[in-house]
Amino acid sequence: MTTLYKSLQDKVVFITGGASGIGAAMVRAFVEQQAKVAFIDINENNAQALIQSLGSHAEKLWYRNTDVTKPELLQDAICDAYHHFNRLDVMVNNVANDNRHQVENISAYDWHKCMNVNLDPAFFASQAAFSKMKKRNAGSIINFSSINALIGQKQMTGYVTAKAGLMGMTKALAKDFGDHNIRVNAILPGWVATEKQLETWLTEDEERKWLDSMALKQRLLPEQVASLALFLASDDSAMITGQGINIDGGRT
Repeated sequence: MTTLYKSLQDKVVFITGGASGIGAAMVRAFVEQQAKVAFIDINENNAQALIQSLGSHAEKLWYRNTDVTKPELLQDAICDAYHHFNRLDVMVNNVANDNRHQVENISAYDWHKCMNVNLDPAFFASQAAFSKMKKRNAGSIINFSSINALIGQKQMTGYVTAKAGLMGMTKALAKDFGDHNIRVNAILPGWVATEKQLETWLTEDEERKWLDSMALKQRLLPEQVASLALFLASDDSAMITGQGINIDGGRT
């Protein structure tokens, strides 16, 4: 049974990368809590399919096709969603791309492109969200890091570096925003069995090895990660800020 957080009712949540995987699970989860959800993504087909599946909640949704590597477009989307719903309570910096690269083959372009997706948008989205949240003297910002920032991972130097950077950003922004009662926390998932992962990297052999390293021998599902996001967005976590919370079945 999903916990009902009464404090989330009618709150406005903005989610980056919300059309698939963990992002889509969070869109669904927040809508089920009677929150209003704005989300962005560049995958138009996935976004429209998600919206159609939530047809009865259409009035609670706002979507825009947005390239998060363009800070001005990202911040414009947050501003427009704010004006659409007349408030912003929760910012979820979820967007990411976990492409693999051999270290010796990483060009300057590859490196900066990785940061432009996995690190930079979280700052510019948080900056825009702060300008709105401080008007109400309240808010929750949730960054998506990864346990890979703690344990490392082969062929993912850029991704791991960006996810580690998100932990530093979480700590810094928690101090900067605390005077306005705006909390900043990070979620560090293990290997989540999204459709993309199952189609690409999470093969049967890799999953077996990963499960062997976990205390709980079960797949980690997007919906379980979304449940943690609900808690961090709700008033039940009112005194939690500047923290990174692992959800990995005991992998770390």
